[in-house]
Amino acid sequence: MKAIIITQPGEPGVLQLAERPVPVPAAGEVLIKVKAAGLNRPDIAQRKGRYPAPEGAPADIPGLEIAGILESVAEKKDGAGGRWKAGDSVCALVSGGGYAEYCCVPEGQCLPLPENFSFAQAASLPETFFTVWSNVFDRGKLQKGDHFLVHGGSGGIGSTAIQMASVWGCQVFTTAGTPEKCRFCEELGASRAINYHVEDFEEVMKGLYPSPALSVILDMIGGEYTPKNLRLLADEGRLIQINAAKGKSATIDLLEIMRRRLVVTGSTLRARDSGFKSDIARKLEANIWPLLSEGLILPVVHAVFPLKEAARAHELMESGGHLGKIVLEMP
Repeated sequence: MKAIIITQPGEPGVLQLAERPVPVPAAGEVLIKVKAAGLNRPDIAQRKGRYPAPEGAPADIPGLEIAGILESVAEKKDGAGGRWKAGDSVCALVSGGGYAEYCCVPEGQCLPLPENFSFAQAASLPETFFTVWSNVFDRGKLQKGDHFLVHGGSGGIGSTAIQMASVWGCQVFTTAGTPEKCRFCEELGASRAINYHVEDFEEVMKGLYPSPALSVILDMIGGEYTPKNLRLLADEGRLIQINAAKGKSATIDLLEIMRRRLVVTGSTLRARDSGFKSDIARKLEANIWPLLSEGLILPVVHAVFPLKEAARAHELMESGGHLGKIVLEMP
């Protein structure tokens, strides 16, 4: 099969098209003939040698989300059959290996294509939707009527979080880096998008009337954003960290956390076990997939590249010149 491999840690040019054996599904796994694969920030970190694949995932083939057609289904360890059968169209969260014509994945991490979705649209869903549900709804316990802030609203995670929280009945705020990106976020459902290049998000949020005390903040920035985030939270508010683009260290007031009973938490998804990911998949299918099929939440695909142009796709992602997701299509 054709696959994009990381020939050595480095810039986008280290991504090269190569031939690899078709993987064989283990018990409880399915083999997917991949039609499209989504790009994510962890792919860039892996390419640079900063985020190695977990045990069992291909070490040199990046890619965390795919959509395609089930080629074969391995029996479960007890010999029983599963939900899926050959020929089913699915999208799936994978631990690696998505930039390839075939990919194996535990069957519980598969979801059906939402109604009327293309493979490219479906491939843009798993990594961001699993991440947002797990962190914002399971860990952050976002409820209808809450005030919610997500940083980086124009990216894959941000655009997903804005839509999911807005449809959930929450008032959503976000930050983005240009007027165009701010307008894009507000069109998705954000009440206010703050251009962080010309405005201080803490001062803007404090100046809004009535001042929205934030129940949940989803942050992938870290560093100097952290104390500002904590000051903006309502009593018993939750700060959820999923990355630290501006630094993993921050100075915070522990007494403020104690006095206002704040929760500071976070997670990474890639290394979690299949049972954990399968549980998220079932929650998404029950709560979010109907909203996708009804058009209440829309996939935001900025660009689609052929597999062989993965390096160009990475260059676009690193430039920050995209709105939503970037997807690779197979030959």
